Amino acid sequence: MTPALEPLRRIAAYAVATDDEGRVLLVRASAKSGTPGIWSLPGGAVDHGEDPNHTVVRETAAETGLSVAVTGLRDVLADMRSLPHRGVTIHTDRLIYSVSVRGGTLIDRVGHPTDLARWHTLEEAERLKLRPFAAAALGLSAASADLRPDVPPTFPSFYAYEGPDGLHRAQRFAAYAIATDPYQNLLLTRIAPGYPGGGRWHLPGGGTDYGEQPGPALLRELVEETGQQGRIIELLGVASHRDAASLGPEGYPIDWHGVRAFYRVVVDHPTEVTIHDVGGSTDDARWMPLKDVAALAADQLTEVTADALRAAGLI
Repeated sequence: MTPALEPLRRIAAYAVATDDEGRVLLVRASAKSGTPGIWSLPGGAVDHGEDPNHTVVRETAAETGLSVAVTGLRDVLADMRSLPHRGVTIHTDRLIYSVSVRGGTLIDRVGHPTDLARWHTLEEAERLKLRPFAAAALGLSAASADLRPDVPPTFPSFYAYEGPDGLHRAQRFAAYAIATDPYQNLLLTRIAPGYPGGGRWHLPGGGTDYGEQPGPALLRELVEETGQQGRIIELLGVASHRDAASLGPEGYPIDWHGVRAFYRVVVDHPTEVTIHDVGGSTDDARWMPLKDVAALAADQLTEVTADALRAAGLI
């Protein structure tokens, strides 16, 4: 049994970079880290309010000495690992990006959490001790196994804490569905009064639970909010939004940072929409013809919903 450890949660972004020879860029954890000698993709934690696209560029430059540009989103993964020496169990939502190298020179770092950055062929990487998420992102087997808790600890998907300026702040990872049926209808939910965006139409989905993968979390939310059974077709993208003084049912301003993954979902056998999570942030849900969605006024959709639908070419 793993010991009872304090649960923490964070969002992080990582780079998959390859050179002209097909080698992949990896960094090695130093003795100052929780996993010394283990190799991983360059990257790290998303700072409060930071766009993950900026995180992966900043962290890669710091860890490797290389300047990179984001070229695409490869995957979104989640995992837990226990660090008994620190007394914590960490759930990390990891955004995996493809990047291209713009320039720079590989550097070694002394006294930092990572100390080496090297190019490796996939065959060489297969023989290294890799963090499991890095191995999964590269399609390799993981020679290193993170210590995981036997049971996911209890931890709220929304957690506000006092920031350095005295204002409460919260960072939350969520997954949302652009869900359609076979009849050219889109599934929308309406935000209940008292919540940010109250009265506007929104995408079904929400915050993921501790220890939960974003895909299963999204399908769970779909059932809870609308009663619909869906299947995920593809990951469409990730958006980051900060509201420096969001006001919700808590009754006090919160410096809110949301990172949201969007998926294309198909509901093959739509049924009558039923809200099972009564009294929550959703007060209505319905199937709406795509032509009616396109005709909605700007103030009838949440900003994040409008952005996602435009990116998917639906409005």
